[in-house]
Amino acid sequence: MHEGTIGLLLPEAQTARYEASDRPTFVSVVDRRCPGCTVLYANAGQDAAAQLQQAESMLAQGADVLVLDAVDTVAAVGIVVQAKRLGAQVIAYDRFVDGADYYVSYDYEFIGFLLGSALVGAVKERVDERAGERADDGSDGSDDGRPGVLLVHGSATEPNALAIAAGTRRALEGEDIDVLAEHYTPDWSPDKATEWTEAMLTRYPGQVDGILAANDGMAGGAIAAAKAAGLDPVPVTTGQDGELAAVQRIIAGDQFMTVYKATDQQAQTAAELAVRVLRGEDPRASVVIKGVPTMLLAPRAVAAADVQHVIVDGRVYSTEQICVPAYEAACERAGLIGQEES
Repeated sequence: MHEGTIGLLLPEAQTARYEASDRPTFVSVVDRRCPGCTVLYANAGQDAAAQLQQAESMLAQGADVLVLDAVDTVAAVGIVVQAKRLGAQVIAYDRFVDGADYYVSYDYEFIGFLLGSALVGAVKERVDERAGERADDGSDGSDDGRPGVLLVHGSATEPNALAIAAGTRRALEGEDIDVLAEHYTPDWSPDKATEWTEAMLTRYPGQVDGILAANDGMAGGAIAAAKAAGLDPVPVTTGQDGELAAVQRIIAGDQFMTVYKATDQQAQTAAELAVRVLRGEDPRASVVIKGVPTMLLAPRAVAAADVQHVIVDGRVYSTEQICVPAYEAACERAGLIGQEES
């Protein structure tokens, strides 16, 4: 028996999580919870106009509920209006959209605060270590100046990026650290993050102690730029998303930390919510944001010491996935694998 149709609209495929985690988890949960439901799927490839067409196509195919991770949250209001006109409901996913029926996400300002706090602590520790080394060399141990950091934000058109930036600033407020430069990166592009970081490392030689990258893809780009500039060690660098490559960089000592969001948990929450809404239920939300009932999930900061507990024990990635040959030695040093396993 056909119960109804649920549409899943994701914004892009450049960030690994969407195709690797969100989509398969969402589809499998709907299949399990509602065998009589049809799931329609589309990825907009970072094109807001394409996403509008995809939504219109799903509504034309009789979608009862749209789960929408918007490319452009302002343009996506048009999708909400069309859905309501046709009697369909919209669950905003990951990014808030005005007028949606529900919203499932993480507290992105808190994520920014986690990133900023981690950066502040690690940069101060590294500067103190340098001062101690100079003292051991017989110098006065004082630093040449305040530590400096670069802020590599996400896209300026994306509210989550703005929320992360706001949380970052809150963490940096009042700290004895200079923000040398900051940049909103179009499309959260790792390549553009690399280019900008390269330019800033040239502009501020020897002054960059930390790089706050708002996601793991851009963190990888910033670290590549630092390595190309011959910096060893690379500046303290943050990330977000808990990508496999980031976990490997953390184990290797190149990236300081990431913020892991259980995207499978987020997709599962959205899928279960979509089925309940489809069946006419009125699920209770944990909070209300701008009039929209909202379910917020808790992120986790992950540094090297947290990889075993959060990532491996949490079955995000196995040691086999993390500790490929290039990272075996680093995994042994971190205690993830023993000599006999390598």
